[in-house]
Amino acid sequence: MTILIDPPRFEAHGRRWSHLVSDSDLAELHAFARACGIPARGFEGDHYDVPEERYAAVVAAGARATDARELLRALVASGLRMQKRRGDRGVARRCGVHLADGVVVDVDLIVADREADAARVFAALVFVHDSSDDLAVVHSVWRNEWGAPGGGREAGETVRENAVREVHEETGLVLQGEALRPLGYERFQGVAGTGPWDSGRDLLQLYGASVEGRRPPLTTTHDDTSDRRWVTRTELEQLCGHTFWWPLAEAVLSPRGG
Repeated sequence: MTILIDPPRFEAHGRRWSHLVSDSDLAELHAFARACGIPARGFEGDHYDVPEERYAAVVAAGARATDARELLRALVASGLRMQKRRGDRGVARRCGVHLADGVVVDVDLIVADREADAARVFAALVFVHDSSDDLAVVHSVWRNEWGAPGGGREAGETVRENAVREVHEETGLVLQGEALRPLGYERFQGVAGTGPWDSGRDLLQLYGASVEGRRPPLTTTHDDTSDRRWVTRTELEQLCGHTFWWPLAEAVLSPRGG
């Protein structure tokens, strides 16, 4: 196992940056970054961004200096590279996630303020805030866990229509599609069992939205959820902090994520 770093040539935010990767193991990469004092917010899904002034210290700590081309080759060969658009930010990769009915998936969690390719979206979720910034959550029968309202996309629906319909069915709240804010997306790759995704329709779109008033009543017209409630940000973490998707929620609900 080797940690690699390229020269600080990428310019952003008025500084130059290097990329730090592992050639085989994300856990190794995270451990090395922590030991070097590189903050978790520097992780981009498959690498850490390292500011120019930290380059020499990171090399001294054991990272092997290489050029950008070799670093990219090593990342691709490792299978750890996270495909994403320029400007999107990878948050985490969760491998071997066990869902219901024996379904196992690998999931990439990506922050993005642009909507994902609609042709690839099979479902949508919405973080719905009230006037006091509390959030509406529902308990999924299939997953047997709490989360944001949302679900699968029906034939003929736009992604925003999918999101608005699912929120109304699961909470009774009425949203305006044009007011939805893209926050990010999840990319699913099936490992075992069958889920509502495939290789060409593998993205779950995440939006944010707001409703007027403090904790308006929540109702439902469907039986795919067994409960619903308003929660504070702290209560949301208590309910959902163990889930595979929590790193994405944490990113988009923080000041940095908007």
